[in-house]
Amino acid sequence: MVARLLDEDPEGAYGYSRVALRLASRVAAVREAAGFAAYASQKYGEALAEFRAAKRMTGNIDLWPVMADCERGLERPEKALDMAGAPEVHKLDKAGQVEMRLVAAGARRDLGQLDAAIVTLQSPELAANAVQPWTARLRYAYADALLAAGRESEAREWFAKAVEADRDGSTDASDRLAELDGVEFVDAMAGDADEGENDQAPASNTPKADEAEAEVEAEVEGETQADVEGETQADVEGETQGDGENDKD
Repeated sequence: MVARLLDEDPEGAYGYSRVALRLASRVAAVREAAGFAAYASQKYGEALAEFRAAKRMTGNIDLWPVMADCERGLERPEKALDMAGAPEVHKLDKAGQVEMRLVAAGARRDLGQLDAAIVTLQSPELAANAVQPWTARLRYAYADALLAAGRESEAREWFAKAVEADRDGSTDASDRLAELDGVEFVDAMAGDADEGENDQAPASNTPKADEAEAEVEAEVEGETQADVEGETQADVEGETQGDGENDKD
């Protein structure tokens, strides 16, 4: 259920993950799923704690890039860069190493180091003609970094290459390319939608919907907070205390 909801309803996935933690907090797959649910909901501290717990249980290094991205989410790009240079990166498969490169480039951009971000993304994987699962995202990130650095013509070239590789529409490269080309899209249905909104208010704005939503939230919180809060808080405090001490040093 958590996996099915991650893309379409991150908050719903997060709620289910808290229930799963209450029932099976010592199962590594549950901790990992809870981490991704928290990550999708931008609860990066909780996500990092869950990922670390899952890594301790299994010894699996595959979560290293997303753990580094959590550090970015916590506004600690330097720590993300430290992780990008750690020995663990060499144990990742090719997809994991590309993901780590994307995270490192993002951390460089967080620090305002646009040129360094561009250099970080330059790699054999970027230059390869063969399309791999990561190709579209890598080309897109490179194009976006070039555009941020004011290199518009190069950015357009790489957005076009990203479109070629993006067979499942995982990026909005086609929209970015059209924007650079000055193409404007007009939504013909927008006027009808606006008229419909005037006729009837959204259900979520009605008193009954608000009451039902509050009841669901209260029920989820009541079921999960008492059993999970202590363990999750302990994880967060235990895992981050060392970080805080290192920051002070």
